Amino acid sequence: MPVALTPLEQLAAQLAAGETTSMALTQACLARIDDPAGQGAKAFTRVYRQQALAQAAAADALRAAGVAGGPLAGIPVSVKDLFDVAGEPTKAGSVVLADAPPAVADAPVVERLKAAGAVIVGKTNMTEFAYSGVGINPHYGTPGNAHDVERIPGGSSAGAGVAVPYGFSAASIGSDTGGSVRIPAAFNGIAGFKPSQVRVPRDGVVPLSRSQDCIGPLAPTIACCARLDAVMSGEAPRVLPDLPLAGLRFAVPTRLLVDDLDRNVAGAFARTLTVLSAAGAHVVDVDLPVLAMLPGFAKLGGLVGPEAYAWHRDLLAIGAARYDHRVLARIMPMGQHLAADYVAALELRQAMMASADRSTAAFDALLCPTVAVVPPRFDEVAADDDFHRLNGLILRNTSVFNILDRPAATVPCQAAGELPVGLMVVGERLADRQALTVALAVERALQAALR
Repeated sequence: MPVALTPLEQLAAQLAAGETTSMALTQACLARIDDPAGQGAKAFTRVYRQQALAQAAAADALRAAGVAGGPLAGIPVSVKDLFDVAGEPTKAGSVVLADAPPAVADAPVVERLKAAGAVIVGKTNMTEFAYSGVGINPHYGTPGNAHDVERIPGGSSAGAGVAVPYGFSAASIGSDTGGSVRIPAAFNGIAGFKPSQVRVPRDGVVPLSRSQDCIGPLAPTIACCARLDAVMSGEAPRVLPDLPLAGLRFAVPTRLLVDDLDRNVAGAFARTLTVLSAAGAHVVDVDLPVLAMLPGFAKLGGLVGPEAYAWHRDLLAIGAARYDHRVLARIMPMGQHLAADYVAALELRQAMMASADRSTAAFDALLCPTVAVVPPRFDEVAADDDFHRLNGLILRNTSVFNILDRPAATVPCQAAGELPVGLMVVGERLADRQALTVALAVERALQAALR
């Protein structure tokens, strides 16, 4: 059962006031993970019970001694199965890496979380090698969506997406190459954030695409995402300013990103724009020439496929039969890809970024649905053809902003009783804090309107 979402700042305040302890929070998370009637066994590939309880005890002892600790002190957090944790192999949701040599050190992101006081409760399940937005894993099982277990969790950070609403962790850390943070966040009714790539280190993380991989948080609120993002990027956590919506300018694309929306998403998106307009924001329809450049980029093969094949080539030679066949089907054709096309795609990407920069410079953010559809049912993706068709539609909107390397947040915009729908708030390149500030203002307006 989903639990009431508690923002990280509220948990920190409760810990500081002695209203709860890290041990109590951690034990509650572990109990939910262990519940045989729940989704914990499918949401995690590894649970750090002893280590987490030891970390929680240490956090409580430090607090009792008058040492408050870092910005995440005593708060349970989960990390995706592609982050290195010292002493164990990093499986990335696969079986082919299960016997790989153990990591010799924590990934920098994991180091920073621990240094900030986070209690790491476990590694969350994921699409094998992070290569789909659906979230299905044939090796370790697939957790059911937090709002309807008959529906997919979204991917590739599938376990991360369900861990927060199910109360397995107060927040999750995932990766996002084409939407793998924002999709499961949107599908499970929570907030998520993809930063500008360079801000958060990707060392010690199994790559999908060196050009597009990003590390981001999934959490109850945008303010929670900002706190986690600051820790992971090595910045000092700061409270986001309270930005009035009145006078803000929002660009809404007139094509592609608003095409073929299912009725649930279309209705929630239209209502959201009405709420923002009523609050005094200027919502402007904008034609984005960059969107017309995407087919040419795809025809060249893009960047993800060629870069994924380059990393997997040697592993495929010895273990292709152990791959998820749907992941294998996306990687193998890239073995015939031309280097000239890859170079042309790199060059075209720079032109696309410049075009997008010109189109959105006068706006505070771009808005569109995070995903064009609500979470499909498992039976809707059972056949391979349906899987690949829906995977493409699920990834369509989010992947654009990995190509453009824009910071992008997803904010829940469904009303009570509706299936989860995310609103994507996209900022300018490297203007991540401003993007989060605008997303926070949007989130507060939506919470007030939908309450």
